[in-house]
Amino acid sequence: MNQPTIDTRTFRLGYLTALETDDGAFVAGLLVTNRFGRPLEFQCTSAVRPTHAQTLLYGATLRPFLLGELMGRALLDRLATAPDLLLTDNDAILELRNHVGVPMARVGADLPSNDATDTAPPLGRVRIGQRILTIHTSHQSDVAALHQGATRISADADLQEPLERVRQALEETLRGQQAGIASDLKD
Repeated sequence: MNQPTIDTRTFRLGYLTALETDDGAFVAGLLVTNRFGRPLEFQCTSAVRPTHAQTLLYGATLRPFLLGELMGRALLDRLATAPDLLLTDNDAILELRNHVGVPMARVGADLPSNDATDTAPPLGRVRIGQRILTIHTSHQSDVAALHQGATRISADADLQEPLERVRQALEETLRGQQAGIASDLKD
């Protein structure tokens, strides 16, 4: 089986998340950082609102299709700085892993303060920094790539924090778009 490998000399992390607006639209953002969490590139989508027919026809597969396959892939394709590891906090976005060659994982809860440093996470999960990452069940080979990348991340790194930055940037973008629409209506 061909295992993905990570270039640890120029290790870059991609943080992909999405928001749902009050009117049922979705917006997604992707931040690429260096291994220290410093931004290298940011991309976001416009708001995408599925139609009622799409909601009915796609059913439970709508969110994974929309957030992962459609929006996530579009963001990844637009990047000038490709990540070596893609992280999300959304199970629906994890569907993107079935369509790209980049190792991908969902950031889970932080480690308990009484957790011994030598305690191994369960199969399909990898500890990086203060978090346990879970891979897509269909991509067990990503565990090796995550272990390789984990050697480049500080033990005190919080991989959830950059996802919060992406969410805040998306909220700011949405506020700017709404202000622009209100301004256009006044003119």
